[in-house]
Amino acid sequence: MDQLADGVWQLKGFPPNNINVYVLGDVLVDAGLAFDKGRILKQLKGRTISAHALTHAHFDHYGASHAVCEALSIPFWVGEKDVEAVESGKMVGLGDRMLPAARAQRVARVLKEGDEVGGFTVLDTPGHSPGHVSYWRESDRTLVCGDVMWGYNPFRMGGPIMEPFSFVSPDHKRNRESARRLAGLNPALICFGHGAPCRDPQRFFDAVAKLPAG
Repeated sequence: MDQLADGVWQLKGFPPNNINVYVLGDVLVDAGLAFDKGRILKQLKGRTISAHALTHAHFDHYGASHAVCEALSIPFWVGEKDVEAVESGKMVGLGDRMLPAARAQRVARVLKEGDEVGGFTVLDTPGHSPGHVSYWRESDRTLVCGDVMWGYNPFRMGGPIMEPFSFVSPDHKRNRESARRLAGLNPALICFGHGAPCRDPQRFFDAVAKLPAG
């Protein structure tokens, strides 16, 4: 587990930085794919984790959520408009179709704009999923942006910062609005769902600036 900032850790995975899981304070954020249960629980051993929160309800972000919540006896926190999906084991696809995603898990807390999670403020950043949220800490301008932007192409495991492909973002127009909102915060450290953390904010700003208007 690598410490990225005060109270912020990134769990190790293979390939490195491809499907990211974080700890903010004592809250686990995202849980990768179903088979990531082992690597997550191994790295959390001996650490106090009080809750598990999501950025969004996609199969590669809550794949191991049920198993981790059961193993650690912790509550599950999810953005308001993704609650229905995770409680039915689904994800919203193009055309608002509900697709199979991961094992269903009951949500104990519905996250909304302005809530506090692990010392971070919840931001409503929909588009990539209806209830996508990001986590923002103003004091040191640290941002966990989930999949609003990718740190690289996770299918090729390389390339520049980019927006997710349209086929995995049900509402790419709203996602672009969310990306512009996050860039406007002037973050100093950006932690992605896919890709290495970015400490060069200009790269993030430039990628967002290139997004199409629509």
